[in-house]
Amino acid sequence: MKIDNDDEIKNHLKTLPGWKFSENGLQKKYQFKDFISNIEAVKRIAIKAEELNHHPDIFIHSWNKLTITLSTHSVGGVTQLDFQLAKEIEEITNESKS
Repeated sequence: MKIDNDDEIKNHLKTLPGWKFSENGLQKKYQFKDFISNIEAVKRIAIKAEELNHHPDIFIHSWNKLTITLSTHSVGGVTQLDFQLAKEIEEITNESKS
């Protein structure tokens, strides 16, 4: 179910450092130490997204930068599944930066 309440979205975002609500979706930019770390994170994100059957927009740019955008296209906005995947991505990227 689409989350239309801005306050609810803001409350969820408080638990996701660096994520913002933009263009009907959740978005965060990451920077890694090198290209390989970036690609490894993308691979792990892809595996988790496939498990959840919820696929983010992934933009790899400048050798070590990554922008992730999450939205539920079928409802035209953000759902609980987007927040769930964002939390999973946070765990993945925190491990990748270690």
